[in-house]
Amino acid sequence: MTVVFLDRDGVINENRMDYVKSWHEFHFLPGACEAIALLTSAGHQVVICTNQAGIATGSLTIELVEAIHRRMLCAIVQAGGRVAGVYYCPHSKQAGCTCRKPGPGLLLRASQELQLDLQGAVFVGDGLTDIQAALAAGVTPILVLTGRGKEQLRLAADVITTPFLVVEDLSAAAKIIMQGGICVNC
Repeated sequence: MTVVFLDRDGVINENRMDYVKSWHEFHFLPGACEAIALLTSAGHQVVICTNQAGIATGSLTIELVEAIHRRMLCAIVQAGGRVAGVYYCPHSKQAGCTCRKPGPGLLLRASQELQLDLQGAVFVGDGLTDIQAALAAGVTPILVLTGRGKEQLRLAADVITTPFLVVEDLSAAAKIIMQGGICVNC
């Protein structure tokens, strides 16, 4: 069984120019719930790790973010999926905290609290900060081209020297994870 960490915005739901400030602004990307259900049915543990700086700016409250997450989790369960935990960083980019991606804090906290083995773990994200967090935690990174992915891929060569896998979306990532043996340095 592999641990699959997922970023939220741009991987599971549509990215917005600002923050997802209500459930009505949260729109699942096509195939996202089904991809999580596929991973779940194969015995993978899915954990969501997301930066939510809107809390620090006052655009969101912790209660609102958690209410959105509860509704997201209900929809995922209805599709046959299961998420072991949702971890988010409520701090601003300038806060210097250890949990905000590109730092590995969210992944490491989840692994400790949920007693997860990170060997063979994967992190699917749409940003370079997701790739950097994965690498810092010793987890295999996968960049999806949804959300900010295409734009971030253009910047990658200037920021990240370690190879990483690039796929179309979460469905494609799930299929590759299901095949096992992800290797970016082979």
